[in-house]
Amino acid sequence: MAVSTPRKARTGHRVLPNLHVTAPQPLTESPAARYVWAVTRLALGWVFAWAFLDKTFGLGHETPAAKAWIDGGSPTAGFLKNSPEGPLAGFYNGLAGQAWADWLFMLGLAGIGIALLLGIGMRLAAVAGVLMLVMMWSAVLPPANNPFMDDHLIYAIVLVGLALVSAGDTLGLGRRWGGTALVRRFPVLK
Repeated sequence: MAVSTPRKARTGHRVLPNLHVTAPQPLTESPAARYVWAVTRLALGWVFAWAFLDKTFGLGHETPAAKAWIDGGSPTAGFLKNSPEGPLAGFYNGLAGQAWADWLFMLGLAGIGIALLLGIGMRLAAVAGVLMLVMMWSAVLPPANNPFMDDHLIYAIVLVGLALVSAGDTLGLGRRWGGTALVRRFPVLK
């Protein structure tokens, strides 16, 4: 069996045989990183879903049964009437207990929680979640434990990261969701 030697290219340089060398996988695309992002997505999804469930049914963690939304309680009244102290206190006090604000807040909690738990609509969940979290942060300016940073802003940053790395594709329905005709037509729904 004869072994052929590489021929010279027109430029006079030697042509190397095709070497199948693969570049190292970026850390964010490694299986371990994908699972860390997926678990982070599920954990944050549970934070939103739990807040919705507790406020809706008064499960007694933060919302007593007597103040459950299904029994006529307002999910926004307590926090927005009592907590705001900063420069936007008047604005948030005015929203407290408004039916439209209650519905918008609860739909936001449920929608963001479901999207994160299922791994679908990550872009919309990130935008809605960042908006909600920044509003919650701005209601208590300045934060109690830091001049600027608090958990609401950290969660907002994490939501952006989850959307950027397609965290819904691992341990979620993100890939299937992304392949639907609806999402292909309106990519913002991915």
